[in-house]
Amino acid sequence: MQIDLDNEETNLSAVSRIQRAPFHARRLLTLSTYLTVLGVIGLFFTWKMLPSLWRTLLGNNSAALLVLAAGIESAYAVARWRCCAIGQNPSPSWIVWRRSFTSAAQEPTTSVETATRIGRAKQQLGLWITQFDERVLQRISGEFIEALWLGGLSALAWFAVKTSWNLTLSGEDLGQVGSVMGGVVLLLAFGLLVLERAFTGTPSAEWPEALRMAQLTRVAIVMLVLTSIALFFSRWDSVWPARLASLIGIIPAALAIELILRAVASVFSRRSASLEPRLLADSFLASFFQWPPRPFNTLQDELKSRFGINLKQNWAFSFIRRRFFPVLSLIVTIAWLLTGISEIPIDGRGIYERFGKPVTVLGPGLHAGLPWPFSRVIPVENGVVHELATSVSEGDTPVESEPSTADGPASDSANRLWDASHAAEKSQVIASVSNDKQSFQVVNMDVRFVYRIGLSSEAALAATYNSTDVPSLIRSTANRILVQDFASRTLDRLLGEARTELSADIGSAVQQELTRLNSGVEILATILEAIHPPAGAASAYHSVQAAQITAIASVARERGNAAQQVNDAQMSASLAQDKAQATAREAKSNAEIANLRFSAEQKAYRSAGKAFLLEQYYSQLSKGLANGSMIILDHRIGGNVGATIDLRTFALPSEP
Repeated sequence: MQIDLDNEETNLSAVSRIQRAPFHARRLLTLSTYLTVLGVIGLFFTWKMLPSLWRTLLGNNSAALLVLAAGIESAYAVARWRCCAIGQNPSPSWIVWRRSFTSAAQEPTTSVETATRIGRAKQQLGLWITQFDERVLQRISGEFIEALWLGGLSALAWFAVKTSWNLTLSGEDLGQVGSVMGGVVLLLAFGLLVLERAFTGTPSAEWPEALRMAQLTRVAIVMLVLTSIALFFSRWDSVWPARLASLIGIIPAALAIELILRAVASVFSRRSASLEPRLLADSFLASFFQWPPRPFNTLQDELKSRFGINLKQNWAFSFIRRRFFPVLSLIVTIAWLLTGISEIPIDGRGIYERFGKPVTVLGPGLHAGLPWPFSRVIPVENGVVHELATSVSEGDTPVESEPSTADGPASDSANRLWDASHAAEKSQVIASVSNDKQSFQVVNMDVRFVYRIGLSSEAALAATYNSTDVPSLIRSTANRILVQDFASRTLDRLLGEARTELSADIGSAVQQELTRLNSGVEILATILEAIHPPAGAASAYHSVQAAQITAIASVARERGNAAQQVNDAQMSASLAQDKAQATAREAKSNAEIANLRFSAEQKAYRSAGKAFLLEQYYSQLSKGLANGSMIILDHRIGGNVGATIDLRTFALPSEP
């Protein structure tokens, strides 16, 4: 029942909550001050810290303390009104000092003080402060200040949760520091538990707001207990403590939003200054923090107290309340039995385990078995093809380049230039020979393996139970094979060897090793994207290659010139030899012809005698006179005159 000061029949001395109001007001003011200071300090460190598990836990707990401080501040406003009702005002020291200063300024001063400048200034300042207090008190009421405190602290709590919210946190090993801080948090939770017991043990007639304050205190206790659990169980390989540390921030954030809405709504609602105010931080969400939890009773009480709706008289709701737990138990039982039914997609398969022992490999479709935890189905890939780079681990997150268009520039993954380093490449040491001495060289290469889990049931079982991380197994095995294989190859042989043959050799070696380990993995293809020296040595290697090519070209050119000169000399000698042989053969043939002619003439002379000589004479004479003009005269024409041969030549006359 609310108290109305305008009612003359009201006896304040008979109301216990009015008489105990000064004690509760002083205690609430002290608690709200301490909790606000702790919450603001925690919010400051949360804002300055880097994203981590500590930041998330500190921000969420600071928000819980600020929400509790906002609720206690709202309860202090109610207790202060009760104190004012009996003539007591538990105001802070700064308000008392200001009032004493203004009251001193309003007192009449002596003529000497008034005559001085200091006295006049002090009097004028006091009058100004008094007028300012009157204007402010006329414009700002106590309800607005209460709403401002409640909304401001709740907004700080919401900001603390927003600043520290991070669902991407990974596991973190806090070590001994985490255990010590978990113990400190439990001690703080124990202190709040003592405060909560004190609130709960306070009779409602003495202090009606005690139950609501106990509920807000339970929120802070729950937050601290969950924080200690996250600190105790935080490990590198456990992600759930980090997720718990982030998700518990929903509780103070939801309470802060509710209190902000209540503070905003209270500004637009008027109430009489003579009527006892209600608790503004009467949180509906905090009312669920009780044991045993009674959500339906809480909802019914709220509807009855605020809207006058009594659901307890409704037969349907009574029936639902009586049959709720049996029906819920039946639903939970059916849901538990349905955990034994598993669905495998058409592109998958699963290994059915019964009491932890693998029984069979299931194909696509619906399969029934024992419910959890007596059996489970482990999903296994069915023909899914993967591509694995030997130099990129599973924990790395390489930057994905945007897909390139047909007319745009190529993506970074298509860059195969030697003077650029690539994330998917790995350095390998290969053999080399320098100045007849053994040495080594370093090359970068991008080796990728296309693999899948074998299609047989044995391969699925081997891939599931023989290795916890199939990509890591393939990567480590491939790296070991690559080191052993490239250690026996030289750079020239490596660059000049056929890429397909090299890929086939590496793939077969890796497949043999994986088969020996019974991994259940099938290597489909081995891709050598690039083989080149490191990016830093690309320019030097280009110069070395250019010098080597120039030297080889010079040697080949000189060898060609020498071969050409030798061939020319051989051709000249062959021509001279052939000409000499032909000349000698011709001379010999002429000599043989002359010899045969002489033998024939000698034989003819023996046979014919002078007749042969006369014939030879005439023959030689005819040859000698073949080209001459001659006239032959018979000597018998002129008697005893001998033959005359006219060798004169006569020219034709100019005019015949």
